[in-house]
Amino acid sequence: MAEPPILSWEGLGLQQGGRWLFESLDLHVGPRDRLALIGRNGVGKTTLLRLISNRIEADRGTRKIKPGTRIVLLEQDPDFAGNATLMDFALKGDDAPQRHEVEAIAGQLGIDLDREAATASGGERRRAALARALAQAPNLLLLDEPTNHLDLSAIEWLEAWLSRHKGAFIVISHDRTFLKRLTRATLWLDRGSLRRKEVGFGGYEAWEEQVYAEEARAAEKLDARLKIEAHWLERGVTARRKRNQGRLEQLHKMRTQRAAMLNPQGAAKLALATDDESRSKTVINAEHVTKRYGDRTIIRDFTLRIQRGDRIGLVGANGAGKTTLLKLLTGELAPDEGEVTLAKTLKGVMIDQQRALMQPERTVRQILAEGGDWIDVRGHRKHVQGYLKEFLFDPAIVDMKVGVLSGGERSRLLLAREFAKASNLLVLDEPTNDLDLETLDLLQEVIADYEGTVLIVSHDRDFLDRTVTVTLGLDGSGTVDIVAGGYEDWEAKRMTLAAPAKKPHKAETAPPPPASPPSPKPAKLSYKDQRDYDLLPARIEQLEAEIARGEAALSDAELFTRNPARFEQVLKALDAARAEKATAEERWLALAELLEG
Repeated sequence: MAEPPILSWEGLGLQQGGRWLFESLDLHVGPRDRLALIGRNGVGKTTLLRLISNRIEADRGTRKIKPGTRIVLLEQDPDFAGNATLMDFALKGDDAPQRHEVEAIAGQLGIDLDREAATASGGERRRAALARALAQAPNLLLLDEPTNHLDLSAIEWLEAWLSRHKGAFIVISHDRTFLKRLTRATLWLDRGSLRRKEVGFGGYEAWEEQVYAEEARAAEKLDARLKIEAHWLERGVTARRKRNQGRLEQLHKMRTQRAAMLNPQGAAKLALATDDESRSKTVINAEHVTKRYGDRTIIRDFTLRIQRGDRIGLVGANGAGKTTLLKLLTGELAPDEGEVTLAKTLKGVMIDQQRALMQPERTVRQILAEGGDWIDVRGHRKHVQGYLKEFLFDPAIVDMKVGVLSGGERSRLLLAREFAKASNLLVLDEPTNDLDLETLDLLQEVIADYEGTVLIVSHDRDFLDRTVTVTLGLDGSGTVDIVAGGYEDWEAKRMTLAAPAKKPHKAETAPPPPASPPSPKPAKLSYKDQRDYDLLPARIEQLEAEIARGEAALSDAELFTRNPARFEQVLKALDAARAEKATAEERWLALAELLEG
């Protein structure tokens, strides 16, 4: 029997700007729910979290909360004003956590909370906010883009913490890998309504297409077009994903071709230097490049020939040297040893995280077309309103001021402006921050269709897997791993080199406890408990494999249309496997805690 909810909203309604943002929403959160909150930028996802946490009041509806329930909100952009240090921020307020709890989590996240808040980086602030939120031992944790500004090691740590968390959480994130690993149900906020499906993010896209297909059929029966947002009518979610699937197939071919040009150490084959055709395609040639800062070697003996059309991803922990390598490759920084040669015709565009530099008082038309009706898009003249539609905007926003747009919409507008510029080298620094999933799909399309070379710095693993042909992995030692493929290919190489380190997890949640736990003391466990402790890791691995197969089956966008009965069968089996896996993990962890005293 399902446990009663710890929080409920019935008939939730909120007005914004003279219109109903939400009206008659119902929401129920169970004590162990792991919920993905999905929806386009601007539909009110962040507002909904603020309503749930009681930061703002609703205009309608009844809110019920189980006595003693602690709700904690991790905001996307916490306010650090008035705090001298990060620790001051973490311990501020009546609901502040205990100092020792904050320090314990901060230590695991690798953040010095004595840092001045005013000069702390985005990553340091994000870690401090996480330490404050997690240390409060929430029964319901609300996470708004928690992976923004975090490096890969911190993201993996957070995944592991959330997989052990005994309370509930609702998460907004553009990080598909993060969502697939952690969530078991999905809340979909769409056109003022809230739908719930007992399927994690891995099954969301198939469910989404099922809903739109049913709406389309209903519209046909009524002999009328159902009013769906413009981008769905004009592009079609299924058609877009089919196109992206085709692009992924082409990407895999490009990776295979690139792999043939790399030797086992990852450096470009020197034989290519005599190939005139290949040389003519080279846009950046780095040979035995080394860069030091003081006594520390940031980049050591790095060699790579980047060709026209390459999509290069740079990954690694904060401080590992990604920005240094990027500056070396673009000629902004000179190496201490070796040489970097740039093609004379190279013309680059840099899209970084400085979205705040877009003047809020200017209109969209002024940003894109200097106040006119037409914009030059890489040599092609387009009407500004038509160009807006290509980036999933309602053309009616053309004369709106930038300041009224959401953070995600401003990011999308920046992309639209920068992609219009004539260039043959595109440099993207954390381009996925503040973007919704649909815009990420669009960005994937734009990068795939871009005729020049692309350099991408990102911690978004799924995005890298969908876009890059070569991954440059930095571990902070100065060595740069060069791998043909995306993040998963680099991670597989990393794990192989680090064997017998733990195997990367492929299922939707963080990895289960180790398969070979320390030998327990026989006196502390009964026969049944000991048997469960010994056998559960193997069963968890079996369930992970079942979940992976189910997710793979549901990734077929046409499964529901082709075989609805099979779709439901797979969905039910997937839900059952997830539920059993969650129970098995909780049981194993309880036994492990008992053994540890």
